[in-house]
Amino acid sequence: YMGRWYVIGRVANPVERGHVASHHDYRIDGDGKVQIRYHFRESFDSPEESLDLRASVDADSGNRRWRTWFYKVVPTRTEVLEVSPDYRWALIGYPGRDMAWILAREPDMSQNDYFQLSDRLAEHGVNTDRMRRVLHDPEQRGRLGFESPGRR
Repeated sequence: YMGRWYVIGRVANPVERGHVASHHDYRIDGDGKVQIRYHFRESFDSPEESLDLRASVDADSGNRRWRTWFYKVVPTRTEVLEVSPDYRWALIGYPGRDMAWILAREPDMSQNDYFQLSDRLAEHGVNTDRMRRVLHDPEQRGRLGFESPGRR
């Protein structure tokens, strides 16, 4: 699971709203904790920014439930709902299923694959009505289903 994951789609949330070209880099540190660096841009003309998180996997969860800390003190929980057998994509949920993410190893995904994964999230109880695709290329701007870039 470690390595780079591109954020292909997400249920809109205040922290990530409007971010473009976003991805996560996961690695295990010397203490066995998972270090996550979230990379994003406010717009395609903005410099890349990042946010560091740390995580631990609940031992009794089959590597599915994660405790994550933002800013080293704000705890959250996420759950790995599904991962493709070849680790090409992953579906991530949040308790209550009010937030969710479609992650992939590549920054682009076919519309058909995206809709299939969105349907799979719905099967896990996620309300996908607020799901939006994340822009990874300026040419995706204005396309149906993609989030509008930038908050600034």
